[in-house]
Amino acid sequence: MNFFTVLLIIMLITVSAVSFYIFSGRSKRYKKISPGRRLGVMTSAVEYRLSLGPRIVTIGGGTGLSTLLAGLKGFTRNITAVVAVTDEGGSSGRLRQEWGMLPPGDIRNCIVALAENDSSLNRLLNFRFDRGELKGHNLGNLILLATTEMMGDFQSAVEELNKMLAIRGQVLPVTTETVTLIGETKEGNIVKGELDVSDNGSKLAKLWIEPSNASPLEGVKKAIIAADLIVLGPGSLFTSVLPNLLLKEVSDLLKVSTVPIVYVANLVTQPKETEGMNILAHVDWVASVLGTVPDYLLANQAPIPEEFRNRYGKIGAEPLFLSGEEEKYLQSLGTTVIYGDFVTIKDEVYLRHNAQNLSEAIIKLARKNRDMKDL
Repeated sequence: MNFFTVLLIIMLITVSAVSFYIFSGRSKRYKKISPGRRLGVMTSAVEYRLSLGPRIVTIGGGTGLSTLLAGLKGFTRNITAVVAVTDEGGSSGRLRQEWGMLPPGDIRNCIVALAENDSSLNRLLNFRFDRGELKGHNLGNLILLATTEMMGDFQSAVEELNKMLAIRGQVLPVTTETVTLIGETKEGNIVKGELDVSDNGSKLAKLWIEPSNASPLEGVKKAIIAADLIVLGPGSLFTSVLPNLLLKEVSDLLKVSTVPIVYVANLVTQPKETEGMNILAHVDWVASVLGTVPDYLLANQAPIPEEFRNRYGKIGAEPLFLSGEEEKYLQSLGTTVIYGDFVTIKDEVYLRHNAQNLSEAIIKLARKNRDMKDL
């Protein structure tokens, strides 16, 4: 049995399992609500409320973006997640090299985050094989590969998975062209590819993509034009957020956009990639690519437990807090700083953004902007 046959079998089994899960879950709900239809009315009311939510475009990739999406879906279903396609590591990197497909990992994570029951889908789609030809591969990535082969292109595959899982919103790769991330360090050395860029991020003087004329998807451009609010991050600065903005048509649309652009500051620096950089340095890079500063900056002000400060500090990850002087400087540029309790501990191991608190702050800004437009 060859590798692709295995993928097709996996695809069929998984689609059947997911379909059964969704169908059986709905059936159970219908049985429960038949006496008074109360639950059905409540479900319809929630869906109606979500359908009226603000149109949010999030731009980034990696764990940070999927964490945010898991919170936003509780406020609106009008979400478009624009995801970078420069990933070269792990299963995504292998599939990109061996099959010539765009990296599926970050897209898979965002689709799962927007699904109605993300915990159950997480266990299924994030299953990782530990032996044989499939060792190291993720089931969700293989499903996207199989769907790409069946549908004929990556964009159609992503759209099909969006529909199959009935997610609250849509997830789109920023482009379907194969692009490579390239940087130049302050010493004049050229670094090529996401992994090398990440290893030299704090040393970079320039960053670009090749081909430089890569075009974003039409769906991405339409979503940006129709948005009530645009969110950059959270996520790796040089390898998740900026690669999307390096597409000229994307940065041009953001530059002329009349809706607020929000930059979500990371909780800590990223070893090697942003080591030694403060929040101002992050904003400077965003502004240099966009040609304008973000309208808002969301920054965590909640303390990080000492245990985690020490643990993360050992790998070169330092907390990112904004000083009063830095805040005044940002305000002088036209950026409004909004502080919040945006940190949480996941599984008692990982520092993550508090998806609920972060989403509430974003939705509040989006509604404020929409109300002002309606005046």
